[in-house]
Amino acid sequence: MPKTLWVRLCTPTILAASLLGAGAVRAAEPPAQSPPVAQDEILRELRAMAARITVLENELRAEKAAHAVAPAKAPAAVTSTPASAPFTVQAPAASPTAAQPIPPQGTPAQTKQAEDKGLFGLAPSPIEGLTFGAYGELKYGGKQNPSAGGQWQTGFDAARVVLLPSYQITDDIVFNAEIEFEHAGSGFDNDDKLHGTAEIEQAYIDFKPSPYLNIRSPGVDLVPVGYINLHHEPTLFYSVDRPELANGLIPSTWAAPATGVYGKIVDNLNYQVQLSKGLEDFGDSFDSRTDANTVPTGSYMAGIDGKNALGFSKAPLGDFRQLNNAWATTVQLTYTPPFIPGLAGSTAVYYTPNTTPRGAHSDAGTPLGHSSLTLVDTEFRYRPPDTHWEFRGEFVGLSIGDPANMRANNDSDSSNNVGRTMYGLSGEVAYHYSLGTVMKSDWEAVPFYRYTYERLQAGGFAGSDANAPTSAGRPQFHTVGVAVFPTPKVVLKLDYQKVLGVHQDSVLGAVGFFF
Repeated sequence: MPKTLWVRLCTPTILAASLLGAGAVRAAEPPAQSPPVAQDEILRELRAMAARITVLENELRAEKAAHAVAPAKAPAAVTSTPASAPFTVQAPAASPTAAQPIPPQGTPAQTKQAEDKGLFGLAPSPIEGLTFGAYGELKYGGKQNPSAGGQWQTGFDAARVVLLPSYQITDDIVFNAEIEFEHAGSGFDNDDKLHGTAEIEQAYIDFKPSPYLNIRSPGVDLVPVGYINLHHEPTLFYSVDRPELANGLIPSTWAAPATGVYGKIVDNLNYQVQLSKGLEDFGDSFDSRTDANTVPTGSYMAGIDGKNALGFSKAPLGDFRQLNNAWATTVQLTYTPPFIPGLAGSTAVYYTPNTTPRGAHSDAGTPLGHSSLTLVDTEFRYRPPDTHWEFRGEFVGLSIGDPANMRANNDSDSSNNVGRTMYGLSGEVAYHYSLGTVMKSDWEAVPFYRYTYERLQAGGFAGSDANAPTSAGRPQFHTVGVAVFPTPKVVLKLDYQKVLGVHQDSVLGAVGFFF
């Protein structure tokens, strides 16, 4: 125990004993020699000293505990996007005053854990440098099923539970990973009733020699396009399902075999350059790939089409089963301009020279040639200072190099054809309202409304199919609801979504968490 603390602890005791002794002596002396010390005055001083001793004892216990359990050293900045890219996002906050600066989150250990709470932010880590985080969402409610004539059907989905391990190997070398269990996992027995997956969504090592140039090792990484693809924890958006633009025009969740560099250009302006395996125009099941890593000889599902956009076009992550040799390059800039307080945004460009898989062919057996793909995304999040309001907006546009070589335009199904371009845009407004303190926590409600328009079948059709767009390629979404945050780590959601042109409305609720 430190000497100074012993002195602080013992001094009041010695003084108390002295006072008691003095009081006893004075009480025994005749009144003519010394006036008696009032009994209540001595008691007051003793009570004050007893309180001080209690405080010092508590400090001593705390210091002993600190020496007994050394806190784990947390990783410097463990993020799904570059640690040097300080995005700000208008995430749930108790104060509605200004945009809340939140570290780039999206996975692995997206938030820097407290030094002494490396396990889920709750307990000390047994290994110095090791941290664990987690996020997840459980959904319930009813949807119209277009395959059942628009009939309303209720259900439940344990959508995902995700573990976020991170290990700081050195001050400048950090390992990150994201292990995801979707739809309650997978089971092979009839009584399991499971239809989910367990998958590695991120796994890489960051080497960080400089804030201006950091290197991400080859591994599994999120493609840096859009905000939601990088930061898709349920506490960072307000609807039950992810915003529509992140469910097709941007594949959900878009991860790929990748490597790259990132850093800051100047304060408030950061970059990331990534090299990844390119998208594939093949949307069929994994076991439909032949041993020669080609498409099957018969009919197969398109990976890029006018109904699902890029929803089924992600390259596989394992077993050397990619169907072409093409790589993609993505460049993203993120910015928080100081001259517009509360504003944050990003702009990204993705390009791959070929999406056509090996052996691609039409239903008639005609070989399909190469086709490139370029995607541009720009988005913003704005929380005006000293207000309760929040605004978000996004635009996604993509260009197809040669529609005549797309499988969707050569599969004898004219309803899913694609032209030279696709695009979508969305706008969202939210209002942050304090509900006061409940159960020792500051609660907040965030009612919101979002409008989304997509054009998945624009002009420029070519191929053997009848080249005519359908209304299925021009969906519009109206989403209104409320997200209630008992704490910034937990969210309760309820929303209604109206889908124009198709019987696919929904009323959904969810419980989400991220810590």
